[in-house]
Amino acid sequence: MLKIKLIFTGFIFFTSITLISGLVFAKKYDGVTINIITTAGTTIRLPIVAHGKEFTKLTGAKINMTGVPFSDIYSKMLTDFAAGTNSYDVGVFPPAWIVDYVVPGYVIDLTDRVNNDSKLNWKDVVPFFRDFSASYGGKVYTIPVDGDFHMAYYRRDLLDAEGMDPPETWDDYIRIAKHFHGKDLNGDGESDWGSCLAKKRNGQAYYMMNSIAAPFIQSKGTGSGMFFDPENMNPLVNNEGYAKALEFWRDSTKYGPPNELNIDVGDTRGMFTSGRCALTVDWGDIGTLSIAPGSKVVDKVGSIVLPGSKEVIDYKTGKLVSCTRKTCPYAVDGVNHAPFAAFGGWAGSINASSSKKVQDAAYDFLSYCNQAKQSNKDVVIGATGMNPYRTSQFESKDLWVEAGMSWSTAQDYLGAIKNSLASPNMVLDLRIPANQKYLQVSLDTQLSRMLVGEITIKETMEAVENEWNEITDEQGRSGQLAEYRATISYK
Repeated sequence: MLKIKLIFTGFIFFTSITLISGLVFAKKYDGVTINIITTAGTTIRLPIVAHGKEFTKLTGAKINMTGVPFSDIYSKMLTDFAAGTNSYDVGVFPPAWIVDYVVPGYVIDLTDRVNNDSKLNWKDVVPFFRDFSASYGGKVYTIPVDGDFHMAYYRRDLLDAEGMDPPETWDDYIRIAKHFHGKDLNGDGESDWGSCLAKKRNGQAYYMMNSIAAPFIQSKGTGSGMFFDPENMNPLVNNEGYAKALEFWRDSTKYGPPNELNIDVGDTRGMFTSGRCALTVDWGDIGTLSIAPGSKVVDKVGSIVLPGSKEVIDYKTGKLVSCTRKTCPYAVDGVNHAPFAAFGGWAGSINASSSKKVQDAAYDFLSYCNQAKQSNKDVVIGATGMNPYRTSQFESKDLWVEAGMSWSTAQDYLGAIKNSLASPNMVLDLRIPANQKYLQVSLDTQLSRMLVGEITIKETMEAVENEWNEITDEQGRSGQLAEYRATISYK
């Protein structure tokens, strides 16, 4: 009898311990899978994968990543979210596309979540990325994991040796590129290139083109707009300023690598950091890639606000006029700079059709990626493709020095980004319904046709203008105008 009691007591004790252990070690999101779609390749995707493994250990949630070519993200994500098939619970994508997901109700409002998330420290996110890139109509719909802004980069050692200043205008850029083109820039005995620009179709070439066109088009502040005339929604792509930008886009090819029409930003970054290019235009990635293992340009790179122009268009006539205090009120030494907030940085949105449990887990994961403990490491490693977007990341030079930048290089790099963000003439990326059709389909296609000689500059401008007008009319001109004015805070 005693033996039976002891066995029974032991069984109860063992069962109790097992139950208690289960309660102690059970994780918040055990059994939950979060399916995420983003770009293929290593940048952006792989750091998210790495954080996914950490998040799984902490919460039990499984992170399943799908990478697709950049040109396919929009269509695959929109199709899935619209159909409610739930192949993807999260999209990590350019926030400029957000309007096409918010208006139909495909993604959830994150405003209350971010405001009540002490770990996120939302106020530390730079106002531009927090209030513009992440938001639409005053509500938050995306969580940034990257902060993007176009800048120009130059080989400081080369220009210093020649007594040359970095380019103030796009004409200066061409002059410097011509000077260095064909010379051995990295000591390997081979001829190198004056400029390396990503011009591949179905890549991100149209962002580069917009950075070049910006100072010829927008001169009276962010609210004046670059893509359309805010008075009537007429496209600003068929005028002398845009023609000048297209001439640069065509002529700069003379001073680039022989296959420049078929290279994207991943290629130009490798070329620049191997010492083969005197100049380039890119997001913040060059700054950190230049100090990465294997770089040939450590402490040899200068970062500047995008070059500008001494002429701007008259919106009424489409003609170029000289910069004056009236025509270019924000010009510096007679040069109109219009730094372009290209892309706006990768950010995550959550599918409204996913289950509540998955939405909760997805938000916690995006918050985890954004939090300073994780993102402070991401933004100083060039291979991540993630650039700074928190105020603390700009204020702490030590963060960058510890990563391998010299103090002066860190100051130069962060200063160029900060000055771009602070510019009263900053150009906002296009953010209206059918954004992708205007830029990734229409503009990208016509730019490619021009570069291969299929159409002239004049024909390129006419084709883009006609297609943009067709898209606007299909969407509804009055509605598009209202959206555009709201985007740029037109008054």
